[in-house]
Amino acid sequence: MSENCDQSCSSCSEDCTERKEQKNDFSENLHEMSSVKKVIGVVSGKGGVGKSLVTSMLAVTMNRSGYHSAILDADITGPSIPKSFGIKEKAKGSEFGMYPVKTKTGIDIMSINLLLENDTDPVVWRGPIIAGTVKQFWTDVIWSDVDYMFIDMPPGTGDVPLTVFQSIAIDGIIVVTSPQELVSMIVSKAVKMAEMMNIPIIGLVENMSYFKCPDNNKDYQIFGESHIEEIADKHNLKVLAKLPIDPKISAACDKGLIELFDGNWLDSVAKILEKMEEK
Repeated sequence: MSENCDQSCSSCSEDCTERKEQKNDFSENLHEMSSVKKVIGVVSGKGGVGKSLVTSMLAVTMNRSGYHSAILDADITGPSIPKSFGIKEKAKGSEFGMYPVKTKTGIDIMSINLLLENDTDPVVWRGPIIAGTVKQFWTDVIWSDVDYMFIDMPPGTGDVPLTVFQSIAIDGIIVVTSPQELVSMIVSKAVKMAEMMNIPIIGLVENMSYFKCPDNNKDYQIFGESHIEEIADKHNLKVLAKLPIDPKISAACDKGLIELFDGNWLDSVAKILEKMEEK
């Protein structure tokens, strides 16, 4: 160390033994009028595995358990949350900030589709702008007395998941997968990304796990043998739930009635979330 050292390691080129590494802090604060107790990220390694469905069902399950739940739809280029809940109105704002839209049962929703003139308008933006929009959903939206916020993230390990992991104080993530072996390899990438960034992984949820035939009540593995147990063992994770292929769930989403789905597949996940310590 030089005798003239002023402890400004970030602007010093000296390679001394007492050099202090400077860590960049990308964390963003909630809006000053917001209150969010627990934040759960819902991620997947690839698209099409039902991540938005699981996000919606988790929010509904916690809402039914007496908690105020909310969904931050971070899938900017492929938002589907408003459709599942049958939301047609647009988000409104005031001099204080933006306000999420409430569903029929009181779940708070913020999605890019609540800001676009038409639901079918494409969002043709580059990564940094998309990531910045997600941060604004956290910093500029007034989330009032939310017990559980679920963040529906786009698939993969790109800009938005990285931004969310760095910017938002996430209590844990749930990884959604499907039975195909190809998906299991890609899921491992998402799990490893979370591990690299020290994000707690609550566990795995397998969607489209089986189909229960109404004629003989037998379970059939339409997409082949499940590999979720192998992934869980490899990363020392819990298998939280296995969701079936159920036409009634698809119909509920298409009609905007996901809040009326009939099933207890995620009740065990709700119990785990209830035991999580508050921040």
